[in-house]
Amino acid sequence: MHEWVTLTFGSSTMRAFVARPSQPQPPGVLVCMHAPGVDTFIQNICERLATAGFAAIAPDVYHRQTSEDPNPLARMGKLKDVELLEDHTAASRYLATVSDPARQSVIGFCMGGRQSYLWATEVPTLKAGVVFYGGSIMKSWGRGASPFERTGGIRCPVLGLFGKDDTNPSPQDVAKIGDEMDRLSKAHEFVSYDGAGHAFLNDTRPTYRPDAAQDAWRRCIDWLSRYSK
Repeated sequence: MHEWVTLTFGSSTMRAFVARPSQPQPPGVLVCMHAPGVDTFIQNICERLATAGFAAIAPDVYHRQTSEDPNPLARMGKLKDVELLEDHTAASRYLATVSDPARQSVIGFCMGGRQSYLWATEVPTLKAGVVFYGGSIMKSWGRGASPFERTGGIRCPVLGLFGKDDTNPSPQDVAKIGDEMDRLSKAHEFVSYDGAGHAFLNDTRPTYRPDAAQDAWRRCIDWLSRYSK
């Protein structure tokens, strides 16, 4: 089943898309949205996760913005890490009511890949993390350390899926992040695809690369299953 829910926390009200399988107490996955928002692509990701046996929630982290700027990059530029963590905390709490709270993981795409990396640095009880072409991991949004600078806080194994033709993150960025995780002895596996750029998994865009997308999604489900089921 799938549905939109409304979460209230502090002075905020946030919508989130939820999809879950019929079996009780499945593992849960926080799905971090990409720049266009919780659109058809992100909703479909949640439904694909539910088909694979996971409960999934995708919060709309643009909820603090009063006007919908048609430019998603402009909307993304208004986000702050401290607020993203508040939003993910609220979503995680709701996810715990429809899944096994002891078996939560996180995945994200584009700016959501950055969010999933950030969330992994914050939550020591996560079972697994998956970063799909997360850009700007070395940059802080607002005050505080960047996700990259927080790498020491990661406790879960992280799968990174990237395109070699991407520019954010570039192959050099990916190598730098991997080197830092090696230095800090963080469990991870990074895969980079030839002939693929940013958003290669998104079948609603011309950047879609079927072969890379199929392999990356298989790896994602295998990773989540290995560490949370």
